[in-house]
Amino acid sequence: MNNGVNVAVFGATGAVGAEMVKVLEERNFAVNNLRLLASRGGRSMKWRGGDVPVEAVTLASFEGIDAALFAVEGDVSREWAPLAVRSGAVVIDNSSAFRMDPDVPLVVPEINEEDMVTHKGIIANPNCSTIIALIALAPIHRAVGIKRLVASTYQAVSGAGKAGLDELEQQTRDYAQGKPLSVSAFQYQIAFNLIPHIDAFGEDDYTKEELKMRNESRKILHAPDLRVSCTCVRVPVARSHSEALTIETERAISPEEAREILKTAPGVKVVDAPLDKKYPMPLDTADQDLIYVGRIRPDQSLDPGKHGLVLWVSGDQIRKGAATNAVQIAEVVIS
Repeated sequence: MNNGVNVAVFGATGAVGAEMVKVLEERNFAVNNLRLLASRGGRSMKWRGGDVPVEAVTLASFEGIDAALFAVEGDVSREWAPLAVRSGAVVIDNSSAFRMDPDVPLVVPEINEEDMVTHKGIIANPNCSTIIALIALAPIHRAVGIKRLVASTYQAVSGAGKAGLDELEQQTRDYAQGKPLSVSAFQYQIAFNLIPHIDAFGEDDYTKEELKMRNESRKILHAPDLRVSCTCVRVPVARSHSEALTIETERAISPEEAREILKTAPGVKVVDAPLDKKYPMPLDTADQDLIYVGRIRPDQSLDPGKHGLVLWVSGDQIRKGAATNAVQIAEVVIS
């Protein structure tokens, strides 16, 4: 990696932006100058033993910046990303604004790093649930081909930002004290409940979050005919998403073969000894970057002559599902 890289983090005060700053420091990213940006300035953040001020974003914010990590909403990205590119920065965008743009690479470095060579200034970070699923599925897809995926996601409240986490904590305290529970971050009470509704409903009553799994998986895997059905559920877990993945493959693969493939796959940790009560769980995967994979077993619902597996995965959606993946993209871009 070259020295003297100037980096901006836009949305630095949010959960993902703050994690990007943390990951940049953890990975010893060769930052010469770090510029922290938000819609409003006035505070500071810790960086390498010192304090860096958070500046209000302006037209001049991206001048001299080599890599700009965006952790803002899609409409904000659509407004500011082209301006950052015109200033000479490469934008790694964590929103959904550009993911399905055919001119914008959608990248998980462990899977399709080569797609970045076509970028025109913007590289998109996939949705967190898509990243977590595909880190486990891409090595199997390369080996035997996946033609169908049925996914159910169990998504932590921190996926909705600080407001979601705060609401779970407050509702849990109020419930224990016999107080009425207030609801604002989610559609219903989330403490001691789960909600099968993330993002707006759309095509065939699938939510946008569910359709992201289909559309983004096809683009990342270069598998336009991949059939995907997904159900996304918000669960009262603080951090780390988990997913049940059922795949139908073009060629036969046993659970033992899948485990051997995944043991050497980048970004994966196989935790699959169910008789010893060892399987992926959110508590174990939080605040680190590996995707844990386990409960690998045959799909017993398939017709004779069909091939498939069922897997259970868990991963930290704020780190590998967002911040770390973006930093990894930036590492490749500037190396």
